[in-house]
Amino acid sequence: MINLLDLSLNELSELLVRFTDQKFRAKQVFDSLYKGKEFAEITDISNDLKKKLAKECIAQPVKIYKKYVSADGTVKYILELQDKNIIEAVLMQYKYGKTLCVSSQVGCPMGCVFCASGLNGLIRNLTAGEILGEVIAINRDAGQNFERVITNVVMMGSGEPLYNYDNTIKFLKLINSPDGLNISQRNISVSTCGLPNKIKQLADDGFSITLTISLHAADDEIRKKIMPIANKHNLKDLMDSVKYYLNKTGRRVILEYVLIKNINDSIADMRKLALICKHLICHINVIRLNSVKENNLESVTKGEAYKFVKGLIKLGVSATLRRTMGADIEGACGQLRKRVISDNL
Repeated sequence: MINLLDLSLNELSELLVRFTDQKFRAKQVFDSLYKGKEFAEITDISNDLKKKLAKECIAQPVKIYKKYVSADGTVKYILELQDKNIIEAVLMQYKYGKTLCVSSQVGCPMGCVFCASGLNGLIRNLTAGEILGEVIAINRDAGQNFERVITNVVMMGSGEPLYNYDNTIKFLKLINSPDGLNISQRNISVSTCGLPNKIKQLADDGFSITLTISLHAADDEIRKKIMPIANKHNLKDLMDSVKYYLNKTGRRVILEYVLIKNINDSIADMRKLALICKHLICHINVIRLNSVKENNLESVTKGEAYKFVKGLIKLGVSATLRRTMGADIEGACGQLRKRVISDNL
């Protein structure tokens, strides 16, 4: 079966030659797909064409399985794929609009000890159309009359986007296209554990999205203990690639730093982190650990987290403490998906 959301408008036009000689139908089908419509809901093509398409193609590869609404308005979606695998996405309301956090893989191969996404390893990559399908399904659910209500997209859900590089960049092109949702690259963030060659390739391929680095430790030895990827790529190589991206794009880079009690929360850790940021145009998002019972790690208190942030600021670093959202609905990556899977076993 052909997932039509994997296709650009030009690619869809070429495909529809197999089904109809009316080339203008491609734009009608394309627009309907981006509104989240199934074939039966498309009113401006014939029933005959609908039947032909339904026989060989998939209109919407992602379905909403369940959703959970937090007291703070955050919505956590459990999404079902065509092969019955499930993934997560989170919709967050900010003053500037609605931000959607999407997944790039089913599971994750990175194995970071503080994250629930990789507890069962990598199941498979998502296609570009499946990642796009997350946005389209949730946009339809969150909006009215098929208007676009999602203003920002962050690839920070389950999975390592740059480990799924080809599908990630195809997704970025599709969601940025004026033919589709037309979300600006400046409103898109891609989070990575740190694959230096892929970071450089992202810059060389002409993208200028907001690059977010899951750093979480300011020296190699601590990073190796909590992030297996650090055994392959050291901090020097990672930060060299970050500087390459910054110089090529001119975009400020975001560094994510999850505070884990007695592991990376000392004054010495703070100073090492500030040193990494020297001469780097960046901002540090300090994050309190979301507890995952399988890892036996402990979060710092809110007061300790604020003290860490204030210390960074005194050292001349741009830093903030990320606001906790969706904690009452297991908003952290992988938490809710894992529970839903367990409940259905």
